[in-house]
Amino acid sequence: MQKVLSAEEMREVDRLTTEKYGIPSILLMENAAHAAARVITEKLGGSVAGKSFLILCGKGNNGGDGAALARILWAQGAFVWVYLFGKVEETKGEAKINFEILEKISWKAISGSLHFFEEDLEDFDDYYASTNWDYSDVLIDALFGTGVTRELEGFHQLLTGTLCNWKESNKNPYIISIDIPSGLNSDLFYSIGSNTKADLTVTFTAPKLANVLPPASNFNGELFVANIGSPQELIDASPSQTFLAEKSDAVDWLKKTNFTSASYKNKRGHALLVAGSNNYAGAAVLAGNAAIVSGVGLVTVATSESAQNSTASRVLPEVITRGVAETENGAVAEEAFDEINEFIEKSIDACLVGSGLSSSDESTKRLVKRLVEERKTPVVIDADGLNSLAPFDLKGSEELPLILTPHEGEFLKLLGTTDKEILKDRVSVVRDFAEKHQVILVLKGERGLIAAPDGRVVINPTGNSGLGKAGNGDTLAGIIVGFIAQAVQMNVDIFETTVAAVYLAGLAGDIAAEKYGKHTMLASDVRECLMDAFQKVGTPSS
Repeated sequence: MQKVLSAEEMREVDRLTTEKYGIPSILLMENAAHAAARVITEKLGGSVAGKSFLILCGKGNNGGDGAALARILWAQGAFVWVYLFGKVEETKGEAKINFEILEKISWKAISGSLHFFEEDLEDFDDYYASTNWDYSDVLIDALFGTGVTRELEGFHQLLTGTLCNWKESNKNPYIISIDIPSGLNSDLFYSIGSNTKADLTVTFTAPKLANVLPPASNFNGELFVANIGSPQELIDASPSQTFLAEKSDAVDWLKKTNFTSASYKNKRGHALLVAGSNNYAGAAVLAGNAAIVSGVGLVTVATSESAQNSTASRVLPEVITRGVAETENGAVAEEAFDEINEFIEKSIDACLVGSGLSSSDESTKRLVKRLVEERKTPVVIDADGLNSLAPFDLKGSEELPLILTPHEGEFLKLLGTTDKEILKDRVSVVRDFAEKHQVILVLKGERGLIAAPDGRVVINPTGNSGLGKAGNGDTLAGIIVGFIAQAVQMNVDIFETTVAAVYLAGLAGDIAAEKYGKHTMLASDVRECLMDAFQKVGTPSS
């Protein structure tokens, strides 16, 4: 997991890098420029020679990064036009040094391959009319970095707004933002006014909230986080409790749960799904099928007696089904508790309660509450399991964790409110809920959030809008419970397991979108693509 830093936390890391380790800030700026140049070179096929770059610079350090980058690209054979919006004499510190160097070099540039202009901020229309964005291969936004705290005004508002609108209707130039699209407040996940829309953003040291959480992150395009020399221990020591999940989280989990010569079904974990009903057998099928391909040794679906035949005929043959006592409406009844509980005590490592269970019967609600309150294993609660417990007033525990997987509507019910405004700061509200109830909370939606009882919140970068269809929540719940059953058998941390499960499930969704398209991809496609997701991150060999 990568820490997500606020602007203030980032400034503190930079300050300590210089004061504690003696790495001068001018070197950090140079490293940032070289890192950006490497990313750009890779994106352009390995060379920038002969390519044309238009670099827009502000007067601060972000502009200084742009000035240093201009020099590096020019030295590698690019044609570069740099516009500083202000005067060199108005700049300070390391930025001024780089602008002065650029000013001197531009006078001596061979064949007019480097051009440097100081622009006033009086007439945007005149500037725009004299600048041919159409003829540039790449436009680099180095106007503002992480210091923006209020809406841009005047010339800068027009400039960033035009850049955003331009990107909506033009393929060229390819727009790259340095650190963050100019105009965004790096500490907020929403836009505060006019801002750039980039194809690619190169940020430094650690991601910021606006880099990784929508809707602000939608302006970043592809994100690349570059190491510019700050020691990792300074980032680790930062007080931030917000993280970004990454490929290594999935790789580490797969290594810890790797198959060995001693692996067999009883050592891979046994997951029980209390799921489905006469009207919603499909949810149990989707969850059970997803669980069995997660690597777990055994999967059993306990469903209502009238739904068992339908469920058994549709699940993969490796999935076991059991019919238990039901209500008049064909949902699992409270009378099934003793049978289910006895089965759990004998052989189950993790339990999923909820997918397609139905929450219209009071008997079913009582069953859900007893399974949670008297649990013998970690319990994943999804769909109707969540609705049966809303508003939520239970407590999890470190020994027997509760993992809740709501979408936003279900989460509002758990909170006991219909006020959607409460979700405006999603990171804070999931953190508060997880801490208050001592649970692991997976809030589904665009960029899922995973909150831990200790206050950590992980933003998941995988997944796409094609997952917003029926059955994908059941598939995710099945994958999570399958992962957790394995984690219990192998003594792997449950929160880390949940993060890995959500990451890989989202990655499977991304692969499904590539294969089938968002319009036609189904929840069952996501399950089938889980194998591809394992292979993509590099499943450890036995």
